[in-house]
Amino acid sequence: MASYFKSLVSWIKSKLWNREIELSIVGLQNAGKSTLTSTLASGGFDEDTIPTIGFNYRRVKKGKVGLNVWDLGGQERFRDSWEKYCRLSDVIIYVVDSVDLSSMEEARKQLHDLLSWPSLEGIPLLLLGNKNDVEGALTEEELIEELNLRRLQNRSVACFSVSAKDQTNLDITMEWLADQPIRKNK
Repeated sequence: MASYFKSLVSWIKSKLWNREIELSIVGLQNAGKSTLTSTLASGGFDEDTIPTIGFNYRRVKKGKVGLNVWDLGGQERFRDSWEKYCRLSDVIIYVVDSVDLSSMEEARKQLHDLLSWPSLEGIPLLLLGNKNDVEGALTEEELIEELNLRRLQNRSVACFSVSAKDQTNLDITMEWLADQPIRKNK
């Protein structure tokens, strides 16, 4: 009975009070991580988004949800630092360019290498196939297969096909994020 009451109180709090979610956005270079971060922050697409060198931090407020976003560079020299930022996150967002089929093998390898770290065990994963506004973009099902997401266990996983440019499916992305539990022991 006590656990039911705690669950009920947590649910009511999540609907009435603000939430703070720590996010790390990772993925290969040119996937659209910085564009996604900028679009979430400003509500619009900026043609002149500058690629991340190292990392950028942004605080984004969407309704009752506050996002503390670590936008991490996707160049090879920065990938070793991904784990350091992701281990403090409530959710890891992995962005792939869903049109660049030549990068899928490397994207899959980097994703599974990242998630193999014991410090990241259980952290929810949101995979976003960006650039669905471009002809030839992979569908959600194709992304799931291509990136071998069914192999992932012991974590919540979601995959959406989005366009940071057109803001397609960013609403369902925010809904999914808002429904994720906040990690207490980071």
